[in-house]
Amino acid sequence: MVQQVLINDDDYYVPDANQLVTEDDTLDNFATCKQKRLLIGSLYSSLQSQTFFAAANVGIYHTDGQPAIVPDIFLSFDVQVPEKWWEKQNRCYMVWRFGKPPEVVLEIVSNKEGDELGKKLKIYEQMRASYYIVYDPNQQLGEKVLRVYELRGTRYFETSENSLEQVGLGVTLWEGKFEDRQDTWLRWCYQDGNVLLTGDERAEQERQRAEQERQRAEQAEQRTQLLAERLRAMGVDPDTL
Repeated sequence: MVQQVLINDDDYYVPDANQLVTEDDTLDNFATCKQKRLLIGSLYSSLQSQTFFAAANVGIYHTDGQPAIVPDIFLSFDVQVPEKWWEKQNRCYMVWRFGKPPEVVLEIVSNKEGDELGKKLKIYEQMRASYYIVYDPNQQLGEKVLRVYELRGTRYFETSENSLEQVGLGVTLWEGKFEDRQDTWLRWCYQDGNVLLTGDERAEQERQRAEQERQRAEQAEQRTQLLAERLRAMGVDPDTL
């Protein structure tokens, strides 16, 4: 039972937050939840011409007789979610049904209990996911905020590069605002370093482009009117030209 602390001798109690479970393998905190939306949403917004499946907190069954592992994010190319996804056998990612493991698995570290650099790394290595990304925004596991592991043969090797060459993507830390929250975010990027845009960012980009086109059209109309006025001042009817 959680111990309760009396506040100002009033008749209510506030639990000690240090004794509460604020996140675990099935329970997200606010920051992690928002970070996952950014990663998943930008993929579906930007890779519309490609066939892939990305999900958060969906179980992966990789070996018969072994329990599922549930990465924070996984990305698998050249597969699609089954049409009858409510059927039991289609509700999670079974490697033997999809015919391949995901290319990318990603874990967001919230505490020191997830064993991201131990047990989980070994499972993803045995599963043969091409890349394993560990994002540790609060540096729970050491000084590194971002670790990228690449499968070479049957073993993972940590790489100093954040490029995922086999899938044509990369990951980068990005300072900016997402869903009205200014912070440092983990984002997918292309090989040239440009981040994959969210739907809102694409809409804003289109709005700015339309505004620029409108301004250019107004400037062209103003130049046309000025030229017409000058011609009339010279005794020339511009409508006859």
